[in-house]
Amino acid sequence: MYIIYDMNRVPLAERMRPDSLDKVVGQEEIIGEGKILTEIVKRKEPTNLIFWGPPGTGKTTLARIIAREFGADFIEISAVTAGKKDVENVVARAKVNWNLGTRTVLFVDEIHRFNKAQQDAFLPHVESGLITLIGATTENPSFEVISPLLSRSRVVIVAPLAKDAILEVLKRAIKAEKATKRVSKKAIDMLAEMSGGDARSALGDLELALSLAEKVDDKVVLEAAGKKMPGYDKKGDKHYDTISAFIKSMRGGDVDAALYWLARMVQAGEDPKFIARRMVIFASEDIGLAGNGALSLATACFQAVERVGMPESGLILAHATVALAKSKKSRATTDAWYTALDLARKAPNEPVPVWLRNAPTKLMKDLGFGKGQKWEAGFHLDKNYLPDSIKNEKIFGVQ
Repeated sequence: MYIIYDMNRVPLAERMRPDSLDKVVGQEEIIGEGKILTEIVKRKEPTNLIFWGPPGTGKTTLARIIAREFGADFIEISAVTAGKKDVENVVARAKVNWNLGTRTVLFVDEIHRFNKAQQDAFLPHVESGLITLIGATTENPSFEVISPLLSRSRVVIVAPLAKDAILEVLKRAIKAEKATKRVSKKAIDMLAEMSGGDARSALGDLELALSLAEKVDDKVVLEAAGKKMPGYDKKGDKHYDTISAFIKSMRGGDVDAALYWLARMVQAGEDPKFIARRMVIFASEDIGLAGNGALSLATACFQAVERVGMPESGLILAHATVALAKSKKSRATTDAWYTALDLARKAPNEPVPVWLRNAPTKLMKDLGFGKGQKWEAGFHLDKNYLPDSIKNEKIFGVQ
């Protein structure tokens, strides 16, 4: 049986938005006694905020709640669609509010999509207090929001919701829809599991599942949710965070974690050559002298990935990942290299010792170039190969 819904009905996720902080599920790091958002609301002090977190974690909801608590005029725009005229309209409306003694809270969704000039346009009005700015972004604001705006704002990390929080959101929605008897416990658990910490996604899947059948079980949930694509942006934070987790798991010798992060990247469609390239670097940087065969293995992995392609390259990457993760580690060469670079920056123009120089002409020989070189007799272990001014510096083995 299929349930027919009114096409003009407000989506379930919108209807389930909490209207006060005490109704927000999760986000214990920023909501609660002594926590930043609770204190801002309690003191009713205008504070410019940048909410940074993945989709469906409540950034828009939190902005609306704060504006309501301030008794402010809440203006919401999206950086994806807003243009210069929209910005001018916001400023004009804020000036009217100012004269009426009303605060203006401007919420800019996807603020990272505004270019520098567009962000600059808000700066004087944020500085003057005409506008209290709340931005939302899924990207690292350190790279995407201009420094002057960032320095006048507090960055608040809005984390993905834990499974228990998603379950609570779903149970509230099911109760509100008077559908408690229609949805099985296994279906609710599956909805929460598949949400990836995104409450909006979980509620959207629930709403669709309720429209597909009178009794919602795990099979109906799978039909409603379809195949969930991993949240992954090849140029965004998740790209860099995941490869970082992969490398650090190998560095720590945690084979299980390294394989998990590798699988996450492969399933998300990451370029396998990018992964293999980082493994080559890892073999030299973190394994180094502890396993001289590691670099050859990583290089062979890269070449094999280039020639074989996916999906078979997944196995090649896994093979190399296990080997590198289980290998002994040594950063002696890496540390020595950075020490050498630092020394070269401090002493960039020191002359090559005379005895080490080539002497292709008689004049150069007469000047002592290459004097005492007898390589056929072996290395000159008693001589100093560094310039005189830094001859006592130690590079390899420095702790």
